[in-house]
Amino acid sequence: MGAAAHGRDPGPDAPGYPLHRAPRAADLRELDAAVTGCRACPRLVAWREEVARVKRRAFRDWEYWGRPVPGFGPANAAMAVVGLAPAAHGGNRTGRAFTGDPSGDVLFAALHAEGLASQPTAVRVGDGLELSGVRIAVPVHCAPPANRPTPGERDTCRPWLARELRLLRPSLRSAVVLGGFGWQALLPVLSAAGWVVPRPRPVFGHGVRTVLADGAGGRPLQVFGCYHPSQRNVSTGRLTPQMLREVLRTAAEASGLRGA
Repeated sequence: MGAAAHGRDPGPDAPGYPLHRAPRAADLRELDAAVTGCRACPRLVAWREEVARVKRRAFRDWEYWGRPVPGFGPANAAMAVVGLAPAAHGGNRTGRAFTGDPSGDVLFAALHAEGLASQPTAVRVGDGLELSGVRIAVPVHCAPPANRPTPGERDTCRPWLARELRLLRPSLRSAVVLGGFGWQALLPVLSAAGWVVPRPRPVFGHGVRTVLADGAGGRPLQVFGCYHPSQRNVSTGRLTPQMLREVLRTAAEASGLRGA
């Protein structure tokens, strides 16, 4: 019989660990600490640790993080930016989402330009970067091979994001979702966290805006779609820095972080 059958939570290596551990986190600090110890997805654990061991030549002097990467930003954030998963030599190296990779260079420059980040670059934890009213979150907390988590890995990781959003719910007013994978992953989580997702579910698109009612009668959540600031999207012009800034600005206005 398993640990859960004996009344004990499964250990961090068990697939059921996020489902049992996430709801018990009393606040974001406790949740982030629990996330970093998770080993529930064997393929992702093996990959992130292999990347941390072998390293990229440009970062051979780094001590890679090599663990699940938690979200970051204030516990009373009014706005969330939801990505996909840490980059193998970005967040998996630095321990902070979007930090130290080209996508983050574009994202943080745009957040800074809109007054939502203290500086336009993010190099490492402790580099002085602070977010203003914004929390960065990811549906999958481990760097996946080829940047492609499986649906099963996404679903195993889902309770972490559901708890994160439920803890943010009293203050959260808007969310910017970077990319179609993040959009598909986020909508069921928003439903689990207490917002009402319509059926059929809203379809992802750059600049799409949908308003979700709060199931408990509180203030609604405004959700915005945005192309992911990947190297490919930026280099081909599918997403320009100005396009990204416009979505972030609109979401910040919707959340009350800046005037319309």
